[in-house]
Amino acid sequence: MDLLNTLVDKGLRRELPTREEALAVLATSDDDLLDVVAAAGKVRRQWFGRRVKLNYLVNLKSGLCPEDCSYCSQRLGSKAEILKYTWLKPEEASKAAAAGVAGGAKRVCLVASGRGPTDRDVERVGRTIEAIKEENEGVEVCACLGLLSDGQAERLRSAGADAYNHNLNTSEGTYGDITTTHTYADRVDTVQKAHAAGLSACSGLIAGMGESDEDLVDVVFALRELDPDSVPVNFLIPFEGTPLAKEWNLTPQRALRILAMVRFVCPDVEVRLAGGREVHLRTLQPLALHLANSIFLGDYLTSEGQAGKADLEMIADAGFEVEGTDTTTLPEHRSDAASCGTGGGCGSGSVCSSEEPAPAATTEQAGTEQVRADQARTDLVAVRRRGAGTDLAPNA
Repeated sequence: MDLLNTLVDKGLRRELPTREEALAVLATSDDDLLDVVAAAGKVRRQWFGRRVKLNYLVNLKSGLCPEDCSYCSQRLGSKAEILKYTWLKPEEASKAAAAGVAGGAKRVCLVASGRGPTDRDVERVGRTIEAIKEENEGVEVCACLGLLSDGQAERLRSAGADAYNHNLNTSEGTYGDITTTHTYADRVDTVQKAHAAGLSACSGLIAGMGESDEDLVDVVFALRELDPDSVPVNFLIPFEGTPLAKEWNLTPQRALRILAMVRFVCPDVEVRLAGGREVHLRTLQPLALHLANSIFLGDYLTSEGQAGKADLEMIADAGFEVEGTDTTTLPEHRSDAASCGTGGGCGSGSVCSSEEPAPAATTEQAGTEQVRADQARTDLVAVRRRGAGTDLAPNA
């Protein structure tokens, strides 16, 4: 396909695709899927070889969030029967993090439910970061605490945080349909605060919430402009008890096309295969490793993932290798830019604002994109009952 040849050439040169080209990737047919994966895989290997970075989540505070994000099992009014607990003590969080590091995780992601941290919360997380780094030499720590106030990003960096995560989740045009208690602009502001403080910015999206192709391209282009070092791609986990419990919109093929589009738009950025991969990619997860160079190991915040051992076997069987702590994840040009406080490469190059329509999906493709009610894999949505906040061993 001329489209894929063009996208590969651009990706290898760090020249970014047009909006029309990104939409065209999402419109490709299932017959072309392996060609799409192979093309995006060339770009992935150019910048990240066959390495896979492992990340491990520790949910510091679960449930009872005052925000109304429709996709979240921890939201205001959620009836999902998830674990609910207040802040873990630093030693408890460190113990949980150690399990992930022992399983091969290079980065530990500390997450807490809520609108945003108080200054006391920032101090608490700072002590937790210190405890984790004392026990695990070389580990990266990313904080994800919600909306940041002035000065908090700087304090987290001083406490030892390496990165800060705050996802855009969906396009600006549809954000109000998903969340009403804060705005899209609030999220952008927090990512910019993290970046300005010298933290490695991590920001991504959630696919499968009923959005259009245009929405997906909008949010990925917006992420490119923010220039994060890592872009987590989540696939909606439709928890019972949340407003989006019936939104089963993704097929494995659709999920792969979305990952490929993200890779083409952000060719030299850490693209992370995040929540929902087991639910929506299922047996096609190994193919996703040709697109994403980073995954979460084991369980997520409130749901269970596949066994950590199975993750490691999948990586090895697919011909990839776990990235070690002695290896820099990002390409040299992005690492150098990050060290001097400037943007890297996701947002480099010209932006084309072409609004020409992408090729229409074929009838055959349209049929595979519609997930019937009897295809919804509710059996794969497992509430987390182990690890942080419990007396059971974590999955790592």
